[in-house]
Amino acid sequence: MMVIDHNKVEKVDMGKGVVRQDFAAGKNMNVLHWNMADGSEVGMHTHPQEQFGYVIKGGFHLTIGEQVYELSEGDAYLVPANIPHAFVAVGETEAIDVFAPVKTVFPWDK
Repeated sequence: MMVIDHNKVEKVDMGKGVVRQDFAAGKNMNVLHWNMADGSEVGMHTHPQEQFGYVIKGGFHLTIGEQVYELSEGDAYLVPANIPHAFVAVGETEAIDVFAPVKTVFPWDK
């Protein structure tokens, strides 16, 4: 798909205040859209993909390895492959993630 209509992409309720939309997947990367309720968490996890993200609104307490970062609207992040990381939403949060290579398994799947 070359153009994505946000309103037509299926919303996947991941539970605990986290909703995912799979915007696009190519051969080497995929793009996800997230809505997270205030205080919702994606616990500490790792994956073999590199992850780039952009905060559209709200923010995160983002832990990468031992370092904790405070992110807000307009901030971006890069998580290297295989590095432990976790997110806690600060306010109603909306974000975009890009994974390379394509990510199909999520912490909730385990």
